[in-house]
Amino acid sequence: MSQPVLNYEWFAFPEDPAHTDGWAHHGVAITTDGRVVTFAPGGDEVVIFDVDGNILDHWPTGLTEGHGISVSHDADGDHIWIADPGSKMITESPGHYQGFTPGDHGRVAKFDLTGRLVLELGLPDHPAYAAGRYAPTSVVADSVADGGTGMIFVGDGYGASLVHVFGTGGGYRQTLSGDFDCPHSVFIDRRRSEPELYVADRGHERLQVFGLDGQLHRICGEGLLRGPSAFAVRDDELIIAELQARVAVLDIDDQLVGYIGADDDAPARPGWPNAISADGSTIRPPLQPGRFNSPHGVAVTADGRIIVGEWLIGGRVSRLTDRA
Repeated sequence: MSQPVLNYEWFAFPEDPAHTDGWAHHGVAITTDGRVVTFAPGGDEVVIFDVDGNILDHWPTGLTEGHGISVSHDADGDHIWIADPGSKMITESPGHYQGFTPGDHGRVAKFDLTGRLVLELGLPDHPAYAAGRYAPTSVVADSVADGGTGMIFVGDGYGASLVHVFGTGGGYRQTLSGDFDCPHSVFIDRRRSEPELYVADRGHERLQVFGLDGQLHRICGEGLLRGPSAFAVRDDELIIAELQARVAVLDIDDQLVGYIGADDDAPARPGWPNAISADGSTIRPPLQPGRFNSPHGVAVTADGRIIVGEWLIGGRVSRLTDRA
């Protein structure tokens, strides 16, 4: 059966010459006023763009990696939440990278839009961390200003493969029961009368959907997804960044609408998500306009444009607009 293909106009944000050697592994989010929040491929900086790819602001965080990024719309303004797994690929020498782990555990932190640290969550009080490492990959807050409970959900995708719930003040509340294999992203979906928590169960190539009370509602997406890594909503559609070279679109009933920018051959290429040079170095791969290499983060602007960040040396952020 042929796969439904959705067509968009593509625009790639200009490359940042200061970070061409950094290996991007970050999320993407949108502020209330339409700014695009990402993280520098190299270093510890949040980088904020306009929708045309112009850098508007950047500031250091003291974190290792801005892996999962979300924005909460709070009574006192927007805040940026970052899940930092505590590791990052860094350049050991030109073309040679290594995983860098500065501490025992990753971190989850909340910043205002000027870069001031507002809150940092503690280590979940769970027996998995008596010997294992906490490496959170995503975070989302159920903002009270949006009519939510104030609860904070964290996916520990690279550590114990658990999803944790924290209270409004940042204290650990509970861990969801579920069989996860890399719960890479958590996302609060408000398309229905009752909001739900979507979890990208990446290793199992499926989604798990919970009530905000932590009760499992359903499992879906099996057979449709490959490497689901991040979520966004556009009208009634769920947009899913799939690490293995495409973006999927599901309808409100979790059924497939189609795929965007699929490159089915990309994950099998030597060195993917990068490339291998003649001397054996890891280098940035050639990228095709209109084809994804390794989508990792996704967000949607108020007017429906899709912003996708990819996992590779130097990164790539693309803006997709409906064709007229």
